[in-house]
Amino acid sequence: MKARRKVAGLHAVEAVLEHSPDKVLAAWADNGRRDSRLARLLDRLSAMGVKTQAAQKNRLDALSEGQAHQGLVIEVLVPEELDENALRTVLEQPVGNPFFLVLDHIQDPHNFGACLRTADAAGVQGVILTRDQSVGITPVVAKVASGAAETMPVYRVTNLARALTWLKESGIWVVGAAGEAGRTVFETDLTVPLALVMGAEGKGMRRLTRESCDMLVSIPMLGQVESLNVSVATGVLLYEAVRQRGRA
Repeated sequence: MKARRKVAGLHAVEAVLEHSPDKVLAAWADNGRRDSRLARLLDRLSAMGVKTQAAQKNRLDALSEGQAHQGLVIEVLVPEELDENALRTVLEQPVGNPFFLVLDHIQDPHNFGACLRTADAAGVQGVILTRDQSVGITPVVAKVASGAAETMPVYRVTNLARALTWLKESGIWVVGAAGEAGRTVFETDLTVPLALVMGAEGKGMRRLTRESCDMLVSIPMLGQVESLNVSVATGVLLYEAVRQRGRA
């Protein structure tokens, strides 16, 4: 199944045209705006046969849900978010050395978008998150993800603890990030079939999620701050896994 999604902002639109130009369905632009970068994008859209509709700022604000659009919004055809059945199917037929990212109640669209972007860059095979109390793929998420929202498989599950059990039954090690963990990520073998679990902004993982992990790891904090932003911490953990797996 496919879904229609709005993507706003020049950088985000450039990413879509770079990675998924055939998925662009429509475009809206502020034709009164004098911007050479915008003009180049409009030329590319025209060359692709995409008709751009003139729109006032308030119309573009509404299409982009109030986010900075820089005079351009496009509509893109993207895969629907996947469900638990799709996850079970993938786990029954693993490809290569499994590598998943699990997000437990991430609600900030900027954090989610950044996590998707980093997951794509790190070669993650899919992102798993909860159906409830987790942000969806909004225009803000798509903009921050810079193309990854169009390519990264996203699995929404009703019961995260149960999904983590499925991962473990498939031979995947579930490693959770927790600031109080005695073992650091740099002391942990991440070359195994792996699912990295990140907790919510400010609260971390929920109790059942934590108890479902095979092990907990921390990131050394050498300064005065106690923790990193969840998207930054996700990047640290994912790329430590990339380093260990020899992809860097």
